[in-house]
Parts: sequence; C-alpha cells; structure tokens
Amino acid sequence: MRERWFGATGRRVPEIALEGELDVGEALVLEAWDESARAAFAEGRPIVVRAGSAEEVKVALSHAEVASALVSVPWAEPHVGAVATQAYANPRYGPEGLALLREGLSAEEAVERLTSADDGRDHRQVGVVDAKGGSASYTGSACNAWAGGRTGEGYAAQGNILVSAETVDAIAETFESSADRPLAERLIDCLAAAQAAGGDSRGQQSSALLVVEKDGGYAGLSDVVVDLRADDHERPVEELLHLYGLHQQLFGKTPRLQWIALSAELRAEIRERLARLGYESLDEWAGVENLEERVEGDDAIDPVVLEELRRQ
Repeated sequence: MRERWFGATGRRVPEIALEGELDVGEALVLEAWDESARAAFAEGRPIVVRAGSAEEVKVALSHAEVASALVSVPWAEPHVGAVATQAYANPRYGPEGLALLREGLSAEEAVERLTSADDGRDHRQVGVVDAKGGSASYTGSACNAWAGGRTGEGYAAQGNILVSAETVDAIAETFESSADRPLAERLIDCLAAAQAAGGDSRGQQSSALLVVEKDGGYAGLSDVVVDLRADDHERPVEELLHLYGLHQQLFGKTPRLQWIALSAELRAEIRERLARLGYESLDEWAGVENLEERVEGDDAIDPVVLEELRRQ
C-alpha cells in the first residue's frame, strides 16, 4: 500500500487506513474535504478525511493536503447488501464486495470471489449479507485467536482477537431473537450482548452503526438512515446508544397514530410557549431545533416535538 508523509510529524502512514488502524494524533479529521483543511495544513497539522466509498477515497486523496483517508469497517447499499471487512482488513472488500452483489452474485459467491483474488486472504476476515438475506463469513487461517464467525438469515457475525466464541454466539442469538424490533436497535443490542459475553480480548475502543434504505434518509434525499460511530471511547457501545438516542430525537419518526391531536387548549399552549421563545410558528422553531422532520400538518403534533418545546 502506498504511503504519504503525515504532515509535519515526520512519519509515513498508509494513504488508506481502516478505522482504528491509524494513530492520527493531533491530525484534523474531517468527514469530507473542506477549506478549513488548508489553514490547518499551513500550520503543520496532518489532514485525515473519512471516506465511505471508493469514490470518496479518490476525492479525498486528490487534495495534496490530505495525508490519509480513513475507511470504516461497515459498507452497505440499499437493495444490494452489506459488507464488513475486518482483521488485517482489505479496504477494497467494501466497494468491490458491493459491486459483486450488485451484479447478482450471492453472499457466498462474493466472499469466494473476494478472498480467492487476494494473496493476503489468510489474514483477512469478512462478512457479507446479500439483498435476499443470504449470508457468508470468512476468517483467514492466520487471523489472531479467538477468530471466527456465524451466519444466519439476514446476518453475518464475525470477530477476531476475541475472548472466546461466546462473543460471536451472543451476536447471532440476539439478532435471531429480536426480529420484531427496528434494525438499528437490533444491531446495537447485538453489540451490547457481544461485549457482555467478553468482547475483544484487548478491551473496548470503538463501535459503529450503519443502516441504509432507499430514500430512507433525511427528507427522503439520502439512502443513509443511520451512520454513527464512537471512534475512541472507554465504553463505545454505550456511547453509540447515546448517539442513537440523539439521532432518533432529530430524525426518527413517531407513528402517526401516536401523535397528539391539537385541541384548542393545546394550540393555545403551543402559541404561548413559542411566543416566549421568540417564534411565530411551530415550523420556524422546529427548523432551528432540527426537528423539522417531525412536524407535518396542523391537526396533530408529534409527542417528541411537544416534549422538547415544553422542556425549553
């Protein structure tokens, strides 16, 4: 893998690194390239840009100021499937795995194609789920113990340098027993169960959650429903749950049947509270508070919106 000088640190680092693989130190870490990087670079700070696709990696590294692009473990595309690349990870498994699934290959076929073409496969670990719910998990023979995986309908669970197989078993059993719950919550529960069963033998550091759905993101203009990470935390799964709670308050949806009808008394209360805060309408206030996705029509109000308005 090609390397670059890491800003003024005097170190050389991989151009592309997986989350947790690169010690970024005092680097400026950006979600995407922006002009703030130029001033930081001029001051001698290394610039790192996170990327979620092969194209984003190319865009990041096209800027001379960028030292490295950080690529996450999870990759997913609506109606195509999901890939997790782990252990001595091959970041190409993400975009190339999705491309194979897009062509119609099954999860098992995609894993076979990825690993058979990779001379470093003995050190790799990858899990793939296809659009039909088929799944496959691969653990190379040189991965550090304990290493292995389990698969089932709609999931692939794997890990390496774990305390024991019980960590992966906890993921599988939790996922299989929670089919009636939202996917994001099921996945967080799986991470929590895995940690409770022993987790990584080195301890805790990071966690991530990625859920996609065609036009299921913000305002129906994005396919990303949830994309959260706790990159460096003492209790990353708990932090991920905290971040998910904040995300749901802003972007979640309360079923319409649970909305509260706007009686004359409640309308008066809302007008009075908005006036105290200096707003003329609920839409105006909700836009400032990033709750606009939870405001619709004038016959009922989302209880989350009402609770936040009363809290303020």
